[in-house]
Amino acid sequence: MEAYGGRNPQPGAIGGLRRYDSKVNPSACPRPFVYADHRLTCSGMDLAELAEEFGTPLYVYSADAIRERVELLQREFAGTPHTLCYAVKANSALAVLKVLAGLGCGFDIVSGGELERVRRSAPAALHEVVFAGVGKQAWEIDAALQSDILMFNVESEAELDVISQRASRAGKSARIALRVNPDVFAETHPYISTGLREHKFGIAIERARHAYLRAAKLPGIEPVGVSVHIGSQIRSVEPFAQALQRVRSLVEELRADGLSIRYVDGGGGFGIEYGNQAFDPAASAAAYAAAIRSVLNGLGVHLLLEPGRFLVAQAGALLTRILYTKQNGAKHFVVADAAMNDLIRPALYQAHHEILPVLGGFPESERPLVTVDVVGPVCESGDFFARDRTLPELRSGELAALLDAGAYGFSLASHYNTRVNPAEVLIDHGQARLIRRRETLEDLFAPEVV
Repeated sequence: MEAYGGRNPQPGAIGGLRRYDSKVNPSACPRPFVYADHRLTCSGMDLAELAEEFGTPLYVYSADAIRERVELLQREFAGTPHTLCYAVKANSALAVLKVLAGLGCGFDIVSGGELERVRRSAPAALHEVVFAGVGKQAWEIDAALQSDILMFNVESEAELDVISQRASRAGKSARIALRVNPDVFAETHPYISTGLREHKFGIAIERARHAYLRAAKLPGIEPVGVSVHIGSQIRSVEPFAQALQRVRSLVEELRADGLSIRYVDGGGGFGIEYGNQAFDPAASAAAYAAAIRSVLNGLGVHLLLEPGRFLVAQAGALLTRILYTKQNGAKHFVVADAAMNDLIRPALYQAHHEILPVLGGFPESERPLVTVDVVGPVCESGDFFARDRTLPELRSGELAALLDAGAYGFSLASHYNTRVNPAEVLIDHGQARLIRRRETLEDLFAPEVV
C-alpha cells in the first residue's frame, strides 16, 4: 500500500497530456487516504464500495486519523497544564464530537446551536466549553450559564454588560476572558485573518486593562482568563508567539492589579498543507508547541488551545461522481455531482483541494494527465473545485475524491439551488458507519409553509 504524497505535474507539449508519474514521496503529505491495488482507500476501507453503498456526494472521515492528531498535540504539550478545546465550527458532526470528547477534548463554540451539539454528543464536556463570537444573543448566554461552561470569551464591553445582566438575573457567576486583539499580522487569506485592528473581533489590547478593571466591578462577572485568536490556516509559528507575548504582558499587569488570571486561551488557527508539498504534522506540532511554551513558561496559567482544521481537515474527503466531460474551445470541463453548496472553500477562499480518481488512478502509469476545470452543477460560474488543474483523466461515471475536506466542508454546506445535503460516513476501527443520512427533498421542504 502506498500513501499519496502527490506532485503537480505540468501538462505536456501534445494536447496538454502526459502520463501520470508514480514517483512520489509516500510521506510527503500524510493522510489516511491511500491507494491499494489502484483503489483509493481510507483507513483500509474501499472508497468505491462506500460510494456504492451510500451514494454520492459523500463525506468520509477517519476517526483513527483524528485520534492521531489529537494525541500528537497532547504529547507535545505534556507537562504544560492545558486543554484542547476543539473548534466545533470546523466539523460539527455529533459522532466526530463524541470521538474528540472521548480523547479528553473540550470545545470551542460560537453559537447556542454548537452548545446544543456538545450537549447531545458529549454532555460531560460542557464544563470544558469556551464560548466565543462577536454577537452572542441573550438566549445563547442563558443556555451557556445554565450549562456551567468553563468560560465566555467576551469580544466587546457591550457584550460584557449583557452577560453581567443575564448572570445576575439567573443568580450565577460567569467566568470570562476578554478576547484581546493584539494587532498581529498572520499571513493567511484575508477572510480568515482576525488579529488586526480593522477586524470585527476582540477588544484592542491597549484598552484591555481598563476593560478588565471595569469587568471586575460588574455583578455576576468573574474575570479568570485572557483570550487571543489571530486567524486561521496559519503555517508560521512566529505570529502565535508574538500575540502570546503581548498576552503575557497583559496577564502580568492584571495580576499586579489584583485580578486572579489563571487561564490563557491561545486560540486556534494552526494550519496544514492542502497541496502536495511535503508536510510533517509531527514536526509542525512540535514547533508550534515549542513557540507557545517558550513564551508562557513560568507564567503559571492553564493553557487553552482551539485546534480545528489541524485535527480534522486531512481526516476527511468528499467523494463525487463525474457526470459529464465537455470541451468549450480550449477549455476542458469535468462536471461532478458535488457542487459549491457541498464544499464552498474553493469558491469562497480560492482554496486548493487535491483531486484523485478513486479507481484506476495513482500509481497506474497509463492514465493520462489533462488540464481541466472541475466544476459542479450549481448555476454559478463560481461553482468550481479546480481551475486549469492538471489531473489524471476523469471520465463520465467515474468517482473522484477531494482530499482535506474534513474541516469547513459539510459545516459550510448550504441548500443553494435547492440541493440536499450529502451523507457523512465515519470509519472507526475498521468499520464504516453512517453518521448522517442523506437529506431528502421532504427534509428540505419540511419547515416551509405555503
